[in-house]
Amino acid sequence: MTAPVQKVVAAVAALEVTNPIVLIDGPSGSGKSTLADALLAAWPTAAAPRLVRLDDLYPGWGGLAVGSHAVAAELVGPLRESGVGRWREWNWAAGHPGEWHEVHGDRPLVVEGCGALSQASARHADLRIWLGADDAVRKRRALARDRGAFDAHWEMWDAQFTEFVRTQHPLALADLILDGTRAPSPVS
Repeated sequence: MTAPVQKVVAAVAALEVTNPIVLIDGPSGSGKSTLADALLAAWPTAAAPRLVRLDDLYPGWGGLAVGSHAVAAELVGPLRESGVGRWREWNWAAGHPGEWHEVHGDRPLVVEGCGALSQASARHADLRIWLGADDAVRKRRALARDRGAFDAHWEMWDAQFTEFVRTQHPLALADLILDGTRAPSPVS
C-alpha cells in the first residue's frame, strides 16, 4: 500500500461515523481514480463503500461546473439530509443524459473527480481529499489514458478546472492534501 493510500485509510478509520462520505478532488491526471480504487480495496471497515466517478456524470467536455454542482445539490447534500441522494449518468456516445442512480446512506460513499470538492459539497463530507501532481506528469498521464480522445479537449478542460479552483478553493477545504506525482500507473 502506498503512503498516500495509507494516509487516506488511516483518516477513514479515524472517522467517528458509520457510513462516511469521502470526496477526492484534484486536477486531471493527478491519480484520483487510482487512489479511489486503492481506497476501496483497503477500506478499513466491513461496510463496502459505493464509488461515484464524476467522469460518469459530467454532461460533456464543457460540463465540469455542472457536474460539480450536481454532486452537492443532487448527491451528497440530499444523501446527508435525507439518507438518499442520486446522480444522473451522461451517455458520452449519444451526447445526452442517461439513467438516474440512487445512492442510499446505508453504505459509505466515495466520490472522485475534478470538481468533487466544492464549497457546497464540502459541508456534507466527512473526509475531503485533494490530490495534486506535477503538471507535466498529469498531462502526460491524462492524454495517454484516453488514447487521443482527450487531446482536443485538454486546454478547455484545464481552463474549466482552473476556474473551479479559483472560485471554489478546494485546497482550503481539504482535510488531506496529497501528492500523486509518483503514482505507479496511468491515473485520472
